[in-house]
Amino acid sequence: MSYEMIALLMFSSMMVMLLTGQRVFGAIGGIAAVAALALWGTGGEDIPFSAAMKLMKWYPLLTLPMFIFMGYVLSESRIADDLYKMFHIWMGPVPGGLAIGTIFLMVLISAMNGLSVAGMAIGATIALPELLKRGYDKRMVSGVIQAGSSLGILVPPSVVLVLYAMIARAPVGQLWLAGILPGLMMAGLFVIYIAVRCRLQPQLGPPLSPEEREASKGEKYRLLVSGILPVVIFATMMVPFVNGWTSLVESSAIGALTAFLAAIVKRRMTWEILITCLRHTLGISCMFMWIILAALGFGAVFDGLGAVKAIENLFTEQLGLEPWMILVLMQLSFLIMGTFLDDTAMLVIVAPLYVPLVSALGFDLIWYGVLYTITTQIAYMTPPFGYNLFLMRAMAPPEISMRDIYASITPFVLVMVVALVLVMVFPQIALMLPNYVYNH
Repeated sequence: MSYEMIALLMFSSMMVMLLTGQRVFGAIGGIAAVAALALWGTGGEDIPFSAAMKLMKWYPLLTLPMFIFMGYVLSESRIADDLYKMFHIWMGPVPGGLAIGTIFLMVLISAMNGLSVAGMAIGATIALPELLKRGYDKRMVSGVIQAGSSLGILVPPSVVLVLYAMIARAPVGQLWLAGILPGLMMAGLFVIYIAVRCRLQPQLGPPLSPEEREASKGEKYRLLVSGILPVVIFATMMVPFVNGWTSLVESSAIGALTAFLAAIVKRRMTWEILITCLRHTLGISCMFMWIILAALGFGAVFDGLGAVKAIENLFTEQLGLEPWMILVLMQLSFLIMGTFLDDTAMLVIVAPLYVPLVSALGFDLIWYGVLYTITTQIAYMTPPFGYNLFLMRAMAPPEISMRDIYASITPFVLVMVVALVLVMVFPQIALMLPNYVYNH
């Protein structure tokens, strides 16, 4: 059997296992282990051992539990609630103002947590009831929360970009910096769409009545101070890192400690909340470590087979495709996979093929990491099986049907496609910040 056929058999077997509901790390790692033993006998057992050692020696991995803990502390201690109260008072007079405030909330939640699920949970529990109660169109509300929550995997500290960095052997700090401007640009495009749409159709996002937004100046400034606290926490973490005063791991520890102290000062940290945060942090960190370990083992087998070289030869020599055409086809494959897989599964399935291929075609791996993440965001919201669609259905009240959820995301997906095209055509949107910081 040729190496190409072995690689195809490994890939198809893994897909079958995933479609039958197996754990991602079990499907990927299991196929890698079986293939390694079948190809190289007892010597194949060195592959998972080598992957485990590589994982344990990867110092930036320490950022993962730090940022997850920080996000859960801010979420469980209800500091995010203060943010929404601030937006409620300050943005209420504007048509669509609460929806715009929700996007701002999601950006800040993303900067606290790095997971799209956290943004979805906070948006669905805090913002969704308030928006519906104040007469906002249910499809507008559903689309805003789904689109805003997707920013969690692009705006630093993105956990998905940490996973990509490990598999692509790319610097986490550069990837996080690369995600800032595209993330803010996408949030800005969402805000422009909401503002224009609600200006043209005020019934979709009516401004608050004078009675509802009535508050004293003292109350407004108190809410402003409370709402700015997460921004201060993020600044204490990122400013030293961007200026080169601390390493990435040290900055993550500063962020986690600052969030914990803020919760104590506001008297919202209890033993129950602390235990909950630690339990969630441990569970998610272990999940990601198992997935990374499986992906490294799978990638090592693929490297040993020379499958990447064979696929590169197929695309460039036999089919005669241009590098940009290959890149577009790769992004389309992410959109298709996103209908039935989550972001981590998509990455670890195709990373052994795509990452070396991207490098061989002459593209920047930092820039491609941002393209992958934006494409994943789009896939999250694409019917019929987009990940965020079902999260929204699980958290939404009965009056928001699955049909409403599907209809709500169409304009936001189009906005995200515009953002993807802009980053593809103008790579400096992603590369400007990392180039500036690391060159200085």
